[in-house]
Amino acid sequence: MLQGKTVLITGASSGIGQACAERFAESGARLLLLARRRERLEQLAAQLQQRYGTSTHCLVCDVRDRHAVQHVLGTLPPEWAAIDILINNAGLARGLAPLHEGDPEDWDEMLDTNIRGLLNVTRVVLPGMVARRSGMVINIGSIAGREVYPNGNVYCATKHAVRALSEALRIDLNGTGIRVVNIDPGLVETEFSLVRFRGDADRARKVYEGLQPLSAADVADVVLFCATRPPHVVIADVLILPSAQANTWLVHRERS
Repeated sequence: MLQGKTVLITGASSGIGQACAERFAESGARLLLLARRRERLEQLAAQLQQRYGTSTHCLVCDVRDRHAVQHVLGTLPPEWAAIDILINNAGLARGLAPLHEGDPEDWDEMLDTNIRGLLNVTRVVLPGMVARRSGMVINIGSIAGREVYPNGNVYCATKHAVRALSEALRIDLNGTGIRVVNIDPGLVETEFSLVRFRGDADRARKVYEGLQPLSAADVADVVLFCATRPPHVVIADVLILPSAQANTWLVHRERS
């Protein structure tokens, strides 16, 4: 389906990003894998090469660092420079507290990763797409970009920003041939909660207790579907939830 297409995935070393890499590799894409953890990227690249024969190029970079992003994407080998699909997946949450008790360091990390990181990467990639008059930008948001929830203040604000940027991009790029997709998952069992609670495995596990959450592969399936529509079709906006979840705060949990 995507034979020969070049796909850049940020946050590719785990979770939804890794699952997207696997789905897109299976579909014949060439993959630019961007994340901070070199060892994980190289392991993933080796697995994809062995399993699917996928051509990959690893980019070790923190999306928060604008100059680093400009360097790694601005010095790509010529055969990798024309990016067909950008999947802005890198993102995180830190903490869960009322705003007046929040840690400003956590705020900075979320703002810098979820908003500025997305902007840093997109700003470098888009001019080439515009010049070629083709391409796709897929932003991985969150149901938190549609509804806020208790103590989720700054994280919710960043994901509302992602949703707004997706809508704004669709306006800015109208008529260029570039499609913009916004995908908002609900509860997905990845490293997300472990990162949010800074390694507290017990607290992270309780987020998913009593229900079957989405898997990273569930979300990757939707990403791939959106990426493989005919050129005249754009799946502009998707909300994907586990069946036990009604909104950001109402989740049915089975009693053990």
